[in-house]
Amino acid sequence: MTKSFEEFQVYKKGILLAKLIFELMNSQPFEREFGFKDQIKRAVVSITNNIAEGSEYNNNKQLIRYLKISKGSCAEVRSMLILCRELNFCSQLEIQKSYDLSIEISQNLSNFIKYLNTKIDA
Repeated sequence: MTKSFEEFQVYKKGILLAKLIFELMNSQPFEREFGFKDQIKRAVVSITNNIAEGSEYNNNKQLIRYLKISKGSCAEVRSMLILCRELNFCSQLEIQKSYDLSIEISQNLSNFIKYLNTKIDA
């Protein structure tokens, strides 16, 4: 690995998703939902933190391991966004951008993992 994690597009998208989630959690319907807010915030922060942590090992196998954890956190965020809607904390429209971005990030992580796997096998 020669790139720094800050240069990865998937990391930059993760930062954007975190900003969207934190903004959403600052809205009035979540005022008293401390546990819910804490959980989704921890999950969204985990996406970028695992990309960063995995990249520092300078080892593709280790990076893949952390990218998979990041992908799991991405699914957790998506699940919690669905709960937001189902519990009537917000509308589909309010979560759509975050939901779509979480899918995009998950796909990017999968592609990154596939790419790194080809470098290990080579």
